[in-house]
Amino acid sequence: MKVVSYIPIRNWATADKPREKLIEKGKTILSDTELLTILIGSGSPRESALDLSKKILGSLDNNLNALGKLSIKQLMSFKGIGEAKAVTIVAALELGKRRKIESNHDNVEFILSSKAVFTIMNPIIGELEHEEFWILLLNNSNKVVCKYQISKGGLVATVVDPRLIFKTALEYNATGVILCHNHPSGSLKPSESDRNITSKLKEAGDCLDIKILDHVIITENDYLSFLDEGLL
Repeated sequence: MKVVSYIPIRNWATADKPREKLIEKGKTILSDTELLTILIGSGSPRESALDLSKKILGSLDNNLNALGKLSIKQLMSFKGIGEAKAVTIVAALELGKRRKIESNHDNVEFILSSKAVFTIMNPIIGELEHEEFWILLLNNSNKVVCKYQISKGGLVATVVDPRLIFKTALEYNATGVILCHNHPSGSLKPSESDRNITSKLKEAGDCLDIKILDHVIITENDYLSFLDEGLL
């Protein structure tokens, strides 16, 4: 005789079911675990979707940022999470990330400080496990007219083509450029390569009357501005 160690969600009181609870009382009242439960949908014969959600979040110290970094393969390592469920979770978290990016960009139209650069770029490159080099193109009013990825590299470096940077700046009639790249290691210390490329681009920009306004190194939780540090 099989002993059921839990009560399936379908047998719960309607007011306690995560999906019905969201419909009746709104999304903000649900916990992170309950929201993840809705994405997972169903559990296994021995574990409810809610218990599975608790297990996944518990393994990450209930950190949603850590959950957002999990790959499909990593999610599928949890018993009860197949490819379809893993894809659903990844897609939902990516939508949340993109919403944050759009919101940050809408709230920061003009670059008045290095913190504004961090606010725009951190959601895009701050959590990456590889390096990417981006530029923010500004007009005369210091308004961002374009965000552009220059290159995508490995764990410790990425290649930067000065010709592509200034070609893009000219196409957008930009008068100023802010250089941005991330350090997956979490270190904010500029490398010799970082310093050299900044100096090289500043010199080239002066010739084209396109100012290199700053170079900002981004990590998951912090940033370093060449301008603020007197390195530009």
